Amino acid sequence: MKAAVITSFDQPPHYGNFADPVSKGPDEMLVEVLAAGLHHVTRGQASGVHYSSSGGLPLVPGIDGVGRGTDGRLRYFVQGPGQIGTMADRTVIELDHSIELPSDSDPVTVAGAMNPAMASWLALRCRVPFQSGQKVLILGATGSSGSMAVQIARHLGASQVIAAGRDERKLTKLPALGASEIVTLGDARLGALTRDVDVVLDFVWGETAVKTMEAMLKQRADRSLPLTWIHVGSMAGEVAAIPGAFLRSANLQIVGSGHGSVSGREILMELPALAKEIVRGTFRIDVKAMPLRNVEQAWAEAAHASERIVFTP
Repeated sequence: MKAAVITSFDQPPHYGNFADPVSKGPDEMLVEVLAAGLHHVTRGQASGVHYSSSGGLPLVPGIDGVGRGTDGRLRYFVQGPGQIGTMADRTVIELDHSIELPSDSDPVTVAGAMNPAMASWLALRCRVPFQSGQKVLILGATGSSGSMAVQIARHLGASQVIAAGRDERKLTKLPALGASEIVTLGDARLGALTRDVDVVLDFVWGETAVKTMEAMLKQRADRSLPLTWIHVGSMAGEVAAIPGAFLRSANLQIVGSGHGSVSGREILMELPALAKEIVRGTFRIDVKAMPLRNVEQAWAEAAHASERIVFTP
């Protein structure tokens, strides 16, 4: 079969031949892949740097996708460790890591939206006891996951959503998606705007997170009020040197959200509700469909693309 194939962590995948996958039991199913998103985590695994990377080569990248099984049903599926990736004509899925989709679902939209939406959906549904009426700050709101987080926070009942990011042009589009306030990272107003926030969804981390924490805590009127900081992504670096004084002087709780901190069972329980909202058009995401044969070109474009690239074999 044809697939995107990685033979070196230093090179992008190439379009070529790969052995046909074979299901090994009743708990697995061969599916024809219809759409597979090029996500940040996929690029990280393909370069060998992401914490979930297996380290084995050659490999087919892709952590999730939409396809049609041998039973004729349309499914969204997530691949576990050791399974062939989704950027191929076909793959084998574990049935209990998939959900059925309505027959009229758009595979490209679902494949492009589920992963970036899952980041904030799981964080707010599984990692904190998020309540309607709470105030949320999104750090890194101008990326696909960040702009989706603005919409999801609103959908789940946030009374205020403050969107912070570096791209001023993209920030101006976020009020239409539900942002109450927009602010550039490093703006002197950031501390005052976020002084009463209850939850932070942080897609940035690194030194930016430390500086933002400091600005918020300096302006916080009542430091005994709970502030939950959820580390979701590391666009500004994997290490954040957080002074111990931040934790001693405020009711600050820092947690992470991702595979591991959220169990596979929890993720699977949340997928149907999220997929339902995506299929019905609750959230807006810009996707760009590209033929899988153009994988090398797309890999180079992805770092600067404003849309989420979705491969269609």
